[in-house]
Order: sequence, then structure tokens, then C-alpha cells
Amino acid sequence: MERTIMQELNSWKDSPRRKPLILRGARQVGKTWLMKEFGKRHFEKTAYINFDNNPRMQSVFQQDFDLERIFLAINAETGVRVTPGDTLILFDEVQEAPLAITALKYFCENAPEYPVIAAGSQLGTAIHRGVSFPVGKVNTLHVYPLTFYEFLEAMGEAGLCALLEKKDEMLLASFHEQFVHWLKNYYFVGGMPEAVAVFAETKDYQEVRRVQKELLELYEADFGKHIPEDELALVRLIWNAIPMQLAKENKKFFFGQVKKGARAKDFERSVQWLVDCGLVTKVPRVTKPGVPLKAYQEENVYKLFFLDVGLLTASGDLTARTLLEGSSVFVEFKGALTEQYVCQELLADGKIAPYTYMSERSRYEIDFLIQREDAVVPIEVKAEGNVQAKSLKAYVEKYKPENAIRLSTNMYRREAWLENIPLYAMHAFLRQENPA
Repeated sequence: MERTIMQELNSWKDSPRRKPLILRGARQVGKTWLMKEFGKRHFEKTAYINFDNNPRMQSVFQQDFDLERIFLAINAETGVRVTPGDTLILFDEVQEAPLAITALKYFCENAPEYPVIAAGSQLGTAIHRGVSFPVGKVNTLHVYPLTFYEFLEAMGEAGLCALLEKKDEMLLASFHEQFVHWLKNYYFVGGMPEAVAVFAETKDYQEVRRVQKELLELYEADFGKHIPEDELALVRLIWNAIPMQLAKENKKFFFGQVKKGARAKDFERSVQWLVDCGLVTKVPRVTKPGVPLKAYQEENVYKLFFLDVGLLTASGDLTARTLLEGSSVFVEFKGALTEQYVCQELLADGKIAPYTYMSERSRYEIDFLIQREDAVVPIEVKAEGNVQAKSLKAYVEKYKPENAIRLSTNMYRREAWLENIPLYAMHAFLRQENPA
């Protein structure tokens, strides 16, 4: 399957200001495959080091940062003679060798002619454990599950992908039913590479669910390996509560519903651990839709979303039969699946950090706010055909934004005060190359 992040890796390779690259992302989103495939396509040689259960290479970085000695060790470990320009050096599970993360500074300063990519699924937690992170000496990319666009490509629907790229509203309308069909399937399958590969090969929903359940079990097993005993129960409480919390009309995460009498500060470290591992996305609420949005975010008021919509359906035991019954998939969890989908598309496809907003006295809520240059754009998400946008209209009347967006299963249309974009066409209408 093809990943659009390959284009960003190409840009990194060709940049005159290239620094060692860190790939961040949760386990099983495809970081290792991306690194190795990129090496195959663009370099004569690839020297791959996996630090997991590799004390020999871990110890190499515990002595000093003499790059000549480190290159000799890489040569001996991989059997690849590292030479400048034509050899890609890959460090996998680099969080298991924290000093290798620090060493990237010296690759940047003293050996910029050697391209280096480091990846790890626990990098965020490693950094918070006091690892000396080489700020300003590395480039960073985040790897997410496959987007809906990438899912269509994996299903062999290159023609539909071409329609999205063209952004022809009439053509999109003509193929509306096909897009909705695949969007329903994406809600069930999600974007985890193994689940997508199984579905592309078998079209078997039960096999997809088996993969998803195994992934959920893998993540929960990681909790026991990496989390201190006193934090473990809290992390599990939050993880298991997210589907139920997303099903609420007001999707602000209420800690009192997770544990009686609990407050946000009681769970602060546990939430951060899930965020650092890439398993959860925190969408902060802002007190005012001002620029920059980050300046107005509330510290302890936010929504929490899963890594992947398919994993959300698996955690809620959404069945394939439900998927196939007309539009019922779009109202399951009272729109939780749709908001999850929109959140991960904003992050992965648009590279946009989402926020949320609630008016004074909680009279209305805007599902997502995004910042585009010096403008704040409100986005209302509708899971089904009923698209009355009372909250969005109230927001527009008060703040008069240049643009307001409603995402729904309806076809594209432009009204006087808003733009209705089909959920499946987010790639076409919201993607931007240089987000604010």
C-alpha cells in the first residue's frame, strides 16, 4: 500500500537543510515499513538497527558520541559499510537506547552528509523521563494510520482518488453513493495498516475485527510493561472510558464519570502517557476563538479521541451487520465515529491541530475549530442527513468568521454563510500544504 508521507520523506532527503529525522507515532502504524521501503527506493544501501532487546548496540551509545567509533559499530552490526550520501541509517525503537536520541545532535553537527532516520513508539514517554532531546538538531514527522484517501488507494479505487484530487463538485456528486459505501467501510476497518491489508485481501469483516482486537490487546499489554504500578489502573480507566465518553452529547471528557469524585488533575499524568504514546489525541477547548488558538486553550478541559476509528468500532463491538444496514453506521455512538474520523483526518491528512469551543453558559458547542493563517474556521460535524446547524449559525452570527464549514453525508454545496463538505471529501477541501 502507498503512503502519502513518502512525499514528505522525499522532501526531507532532498532538503539542503536536512537534519536527522525522527518518526513518531503509535505502535503498528507502519513506521518500520516506511523507513525500510524508503531506503529501498532511494538509497543504494540501508543500515538498519533495532534497539529493542539489543543490549550490544545500546551499549555503543553509552560510552561516548565518537561518530567514527559508532560507524564502525553500525558496520559490524548490520554488515553494511556506511558511506556518505548513498547509505541510509535507520534506528528503530530508539527509545530503548535514549543516548542514541541524544547522539542525533552529533550526527547533525558533525556528519550531516549521513542521512539518519530514527523511529520509536514510546518516544514521548522517553523524553518525559529526562532524555536529553536534541532540540533544533532534528526534523520530525508524525506517522498516523492510513487516511480515507490512502484507504481508497489500498482498495484499488484510484479513480475515486483522482476525483477527490480534481475537486470537481459535479463529478463528486455523481459518485456520491460509491464514496459513502467506502466511507462506511473505512469507519469499520479504520486505517491501521494490518487491518487495511487484511480487508484489501479478503474483504472479510471478521478477519478485520480479529486484527483490531489483537491490536487493542497489544496496546493494553504495553500498559503493564511501561507504566508504573500506581499509574496502571488510572491509564486503563481512561482508555476504557473513551468510547463511552465520545458517545455523550457533550463530548468533554468528564473524569467524575470515570471514577467517582475524580478531577482532571488526578489523571493528568495518565492522560499524558496515552498522548505521548500516540494512542490518544487530546483536543483542547478554547475560551475564545482567537489567534493563535493555542493561547486560548483551557488547561484541563478537552475531548479525548482514539488513535483510529476502526479501533473505536472494535472497542464498541460495532458489528458488520450494523455496518451494512443502510446509514445506521453513521449514527452509532451518536456521532462518535464521525467525530473520531474527522479528528484523525484533520491530524493526518491536513496536518491541522484541532480545538473545540463551547459558548458561555454552554448554550452551544462547536465540534472543531482550526486555524488557517490568521483566521479561525469553525467546523460542525453531522453524522447523518439531518444537518440543521443551529450551533454553527449562532457562532457565525456572534463571531462573523470568513468561512464556516459543515461536514456531513450530504453532497457539496455552498450557502451564503457556510460551506457543506461531504465527509468523504475532506481530503479535497481541507488539505493544505502549509498549515498555520
